[in-house]
Amino acid sequence: MDDEIVSAEVISEPPGPSETVAPPAVAVAPTTGAAAATPETIEDPATMWRTIGATILLVILCDLTMYRGHGFAGYAFLFGVAPLLFALGAVRRTFSWTLAIVTVMLATLVLKLLWCGSALLVVYGFGFLTAVSMAMNGQCPYVVELVIFVSQSIRSGWEAVLAYGRVCNQTSPRISSLPLINVLLPLAALVVFSLIFVLANPDLLTSLSQRLEFLVSGLRVWLDNFSPFEIAFWLVTAWLSLGLLRPWAGALQGHSQSTVPDARKPAPAPLFAAFRNTLLAVIGLFAVYLVFEFVTLWFRKFPAGFHYSGYAHEGAAWLTVALALATATLSLVFRGSVLNDPRLHQLRRLAWFWSTLNLLLALAVYNRLLIYVGFNGLTRMRMVGLFGISLVVCGFILVIIKIARNHDAIWLIRRHLWALAAAVFLYALTPVDTIVVNYNVGRILHGDEAPSVQMTVQTIGPEGDLGLLPLLACDNEIIRQGMQVMLANRLDRAEARAADRVRLGWTTFQFADQQALRGLRSSQHQWIEFNDPASRDEAWQRFVDYAYQWY
Repeated sequence: MDDEIVSAEVISEPPGPSETVAPPAVAVAPTTGAAAATPETIEDPATMWRTIGATILLVILCDLTMYRGHGFAGYAFLFGVAPLLFALGAVRRTFSWTLAIVTVMLATLVLKLLWCGSALLVVYGFGFLTAVSMAMNGQCPYVVELVIFVSQSIRSGWEAVLAYGRVCNQTSPRISSLPLINVLLPLAALVVFSLIFVLANPDLLTSLSQRLEFLVSGLRVWLDNFSPFEIAFWLVTAWLSLGLLRPWAGALQGHSQSTVPDARKPAPAPLFAAFRNTLLAVIGLFAVYLVFEFVTLWFRKFPAGFHYSGYAHEGAAWLTVALALATATLSLVFRGSVLNDPRLHQLRRLAWFWSTLNLLLALAVYNRLLIYVGFNGLTRMRMVGLFGISLVVCGFILVIIKIARNHDAIWLIRRHLWALAAAVFLYALTPVDTIVVNYNVGRILHGDEAPSVQMTVQTIGPEGDLGLLPLLACDNEIIRQGMQVMLANRLDRAEARAADRVRLGWTTFQFADQQALRGLRSSQHQWIEFNDPASRDEAWQRFVDYAYQWY
């Protein structure tokens, strides 16, 4: 039901000398339903038009970079410009440290997308855009709340359409009252009479007809490029953009409790003894195991045939599981009635001791991973392992903070999800291939040829191409020729990518590809004997057979 605003009648009587005239009372008729007008759903016309204008610009931006774009440079442009449009069109604009931090992270992501993008970075880019909208609306972008905020944008978009429709219905002025009529009417007369004068001159009419035919044919070609799917894309983009610029008021209300306000009288917890005995048991077990770990794997020279994969790969994974389980155990112990037990300090002492042992166990996991790296080099998955164990350690530290400050479970869950999102984001930003290739190449050039096996079995992106060039000077002829073949193949693929990017347009640009192509082109004289693809197979197979001894 449309909102009805009824102005109360004011009886005009001459006021007394000491009386003041009260402003007219305004009564607002009650409304029901989702479309009810509230202070959160009606804004001034200037704000409304700002929001509509920003929405139109967002639709154009998304069409150019997503629907008509073909690569990561387009997404970088989208994520770089969209926050500015958010600031232009958002109904609520709250500037805070949270917004500043999210903006800096998004700017870092844009730079990495321009350098060497990935689908993971694109996903994070949309997440950061949502976080920008949340921060502008005074919300902290916790991970779960961010997902909820995105989902409510469907309702928010509908609320915006209803609200703006109501405003247009209620404020539609008569044409005669429009100030623009003073300009539009003379322009219309000018166009009509100009057309009459053109029709009166055949030569002028012929020239104008040719020009109009050119414009009409160009317009037809331009319209032919559009499809119903693109128009649907516009509508969906406009809907979601309105939802983010003008979020539903109910979505801005969330849980903000971060500590446990427990004012109950201290009382013994039923499971206190069980938890105490559990902590004592795991402390004893961890102490014994860490002694065993230190004796068997630290400062030891490993014999030939040592099961590196079992100890340093599978074993490290199981120890990481142990750390995660310890984190969950501490979270379950320090909750509920235990926090109100007068003997809580005893459990906390045991928790600090066990925490120290867990941190030593984390060092043991790092050691196992480094043993594996020392065996035959660095890989992407070993980098993932280093990030993973670091994430587990971070989660464990968060549990310690929770225990020390009596934070509740929601506080911990939010921070754990933040830690997970941050770890994945940092991995996406890290130039993994550059680090991996430079590390392995450095070891090979210093006489340790075991990492050469990673060149035959691991995928290397454009970021790692230039790091392979120093191996063209390797003393080992088999490795040197293998790298010549490998770089010749990578130059062919780089040339093909460059041709595709010229065809697809600017949205596919990547700095890493451009740099790799220039470097490979300038060095191709060093593998001139392998310019013919047919000559490469024998040298490459000889290199693979040689490197496989370290697999």
